[in-house]
Amino acid sequence: MNGSAASKMAETEGRAPGLEGKKRRLADGGEEAAQQPEGKEAQAERSSFNLNSFSVEKILRESAREKLVFIHGKVGQDCGEAQDAVVILEKTPFCEETLPQLLNKDADLRLQMKNDIYSTHHLYPLPSFNEIKTTVVYPATEKHIKKYLKQEMYLITETADDYKTITSPYLQSQALSLQWVYNILDNKAEVERIIYENPDPQDGFVLIPDLKWNQKQVDDLYLIAICKRHGVKSVRDLTAEHLPMLQNILKEGQVAISKQYNIPGSQLRIYFHYQPSYYHLHIHFTALGYDAPGTTVERAHLLSSVIENLQTNPEYYQKRTLTFALKADDPLLQKFKEAGRV
Repeated sequence: MNGSAASKMAETEGRAPGLEGKKRRLADGGEEAAQQPEGKEAQAERSSFNLNSFSVEKILRESAREKLVFIHGKVGQDCGEAQDAVVILEKTPFCEETLPQLLNKDADLRLQMKNDIYSTHHLYPLPSFNEIKTTVVYPATEKHIKKYLKQEMYLITETADDYKTITSPYLQSQALSLQWVYNILDNKAEVERIIYENPDPQDGFVLIPDLKWNQKQVDDLYLIAICKRHGVKSVRDLTAEHLPMLQNILKEGQVAISKQYNIPGSQLRIYFHYQPSYYHLHIHFTALGYDAPGTTVERAHLLSSVIENLQTNPEYYQKRTLTFALKADDPLLQKFKEAGRV
C-alpha cells in the first residue's frame, strides 16, 4: 500500500474509500445497484473472456439444490490454440426490492397445472431479471478442473505427524498460485470491493466479499478476511503468536459488517476451512441463516474456538489431530494411501 492509501485508510478508521456510497447502493438493493458500471479495468477484464470462442467439453458437477453447475470448456479451439476454462453458473437469489418488477403485468405467466385452489406455472420474466451469476477460471489448469469435478469423498484423520510427513511436503510442491491473493493485499486488484482494511503488515487483514455472493441481499452474506501476514497457510500454522491478528479479525470484522450491512456479530458464522481451498490464511464470514458451502463439521473451525484453543495451548494446532475430506482423485489422498493411513 502506498503512503497516500495508508493515510486515507487511517482517516476513514480502516474503511475502504467510497464505503458509505456502496452501503447506500446495497440498501437500495434494486436493479440500479446491480447495473452500476464497474470501471474500465473491470470492463477490460470482462471482455478478455469471449463466450463466442467457448465450447463445452464436460459438465464437471451440478447441484439442483444450490442451482449451480460447473462446466469445463475450451476457448479458442477454432484458432488451433485452445485453452481450458472452467465456467461456474449460479442462479442468483431473489431480491426483495425487485420482486414488484419481477411480478408485474409484463411478465409471461403460463399455467402448467391447476387443482382446486392450487396451481403451478412457468414464469418468464423480463430479460433484465434473468441474470445468472457467472464465475470464470481462465486459463484453467488440470488442478482447477479436478477441483470442481464431482467425485467420491474420503474422510482423512490427520495426526500432527501426518501433517509434517505427508501433508506439508505435498503442499509445498503442489500449491496453486497465490498471485491473485497478493494482488488484493497490495491493492492491485479488486480495490473497489474492499469493505474494510487493517493495513498492519503483521496483524492486519483485508475484508472483501466472496465471489459466491452477488452483494444484492444480506440473507446469503459471504465475506472473506485475508490476512496481511505472509507465510501462514492454514490453522495448522497458528500459534499464540497469531492471537493479536485473529482477535483483530474477529472484533474489527464484526464491527465493519455491522456498520456496512447492519448485521450484528451474533448473526454471523466466522470460521476457517481445513483443508482450505488455497493456502494463505483466510477466514470466512457468512450470515448465520445461510447454508453456506463448507460449513460441515469435518471442515469448518469457528474462529472463536480457534482463539480459545490457542489461549489454552499455544501449540494446539501443531499437536491436534484434525479431520477433513478429500476427493477420490486428490493426489494428497494417494499420499495418505501410500503411507497406509487410509
